[in-house]
Amino acid sequence: MNIVLLESLGIPDSILNECAKPLIEAGHSFTAYPKDTDPDVQIKRAGKADVIMIANMPLSGQVISACENLKFIDVAFTGVDHVDLETAKSRGIHVSNAAGYSTQAVAELTICMMLSLLRNVPQVEARCREGKTKDGLVGCELMGKTVGIIGTGAIGTRTAELCSAFGCRVLGYKRRPTGNEPSFIEFVSLDELLSRSDIVSLHCPLNEDSRHLINKDTIAKMKKGAYIINAARGPVVDSHALAEALNNGYLSGAGIDVFETEPPLDPAHPLLNSKNTIATPHVAFASAESMETRARIVFDNITKWLEGRQTNVIL
Repeated sequence: MNIVLLESLGIPDSILNECAKPLIEAGHSFTAYPKDTDPDVQIKRAGKADVIMIANMPLSGQVISACENLKFIDVAFTGVDHVDLETAKSRGIHVSNAAGYSTQAVAELTICMMLSLLRNVPQVEARCREGKTKDGLVGCELMGKTVGIIGTGAIGTRTAELCSAFGCRVLGYKRRPTGNEPSFIEFVSLDELLSRSDIVSLHCPLNEDSRHLINKDTIAKMKKGAYIINAARGPVVDSHALAEALNNGYLSGAGIDVFETEPPLDPAHPLLNSKNTIATPHVAFASAESMETRARIVFDNITKWLEGRQTNVIL
């Protein structure tokens, strides 16, 4: 099999070589390229590939269709909305993801954003560097707050668990409860979650039901002075509506790790210019530990698929 990695997995070459070695020793070829989002470049590099590996780089139907030998797309990411699944499905191409690799990393950054917003960390850090004091910027504790988790898969549940450990009351919303939900989450309707939560944290996948789930109308149902964290997908939030609510003081702050497009962003983006907003360039998933875990998952995906035992199945 001709296996082509179309972007870096964010790991040292020594770990990449270690992961690829068993496949090469089994007679498969493996080639790694730096990221390039130009479809023509991708086709040139992967045109003869049996297996394409990507992370969060878009993989269009144009590229998938041009790769005549393509049998398997291995996505080193949890979400797969950046892959043209319809084209893959129409050609009978299998797709797997790297579910679970970043659960702890995303949950920890989410908690970091909550604490930083509540304790005014960016503002007091700037004050300290300016030779000033904390006056007027004394924040509050996370303990005792009500945190609403929208999307209680692995990441949302781990975030809820950490919030519970901090002494928070945790509300959860999911479309299809299974009956096996953890006891530290109180499951309620979306409207009740929005109205009761001091902090709303988004961990849902992007689909037609969740696109702009947070909009002018749903923001109006939130507590005045509440905070919002988005470590899910950018389009889950209407950026203009959220920026307006932050700038007019209805919401107290936001932690935003994801946007409608991947960074680098237009400096004029509304959430880069809204009040009390911590913005990070889609980094929640990325830690040294999670990157190595991700790499080992996706190489294992290939091994299992070659053995006829596909894991982390999307298609």
